[in-house]
Amino acid sequence: MPAAHAQATEPDRALATPGSPFNITAVQSLLARGDAAAAAGNLTEARRLYDQARDASRKLLGFYRDLSGAFRGLDARIPREMDEKGRQTLDLLVGANMRLAALFRRQGQPEVAVPLLVEVVKTMTPANESGQKAYQQLLEIGFVSTPYTAPGAGS
Repeated sequence: MPAAHAQATEPDRALATPGSPFNITAVQSLLARGDAAAAAGNLTEARRLYDQARDASRKLLGFYRDLSGAFRGLDARIPREMDEKGRQTLDLLVGANMRLAALFRRQGQPEVAVPLLVEVVKTMTPANESGQKAYQQLLEIGFVSTPYTAPGAGS
């Protein structure tokens, strides 16, 4: 029985493996597959993969935030890890939004890109490069008309 007991106490780390559908690597893979589909002209498949990456990112982000908050003040290592994973996941979510917005623009549907771009500006703020790029796209499609120049960006 010792072997059975040892096996039962071994942690099941299935979600930490590269093939897991529920981790940062999986979201990166969805984005890469979406990029390949978009490059091949299969915009329907690209949209499906970007949507999946976006959904997975949102779920992961929420779970990382919840765990970070639950352990804050108890064990600083866990909130630090969750905050780092949250930052990585937020970057992936922003990437998925930007890719989807570009896809909609490519399909002649800039109005569908607006909520995605606004979400990026709101999430990342205009002080961040991603927020600036999203705002620039809103300017390009005519949703806003006032250009934004970040302080210290040359003007």
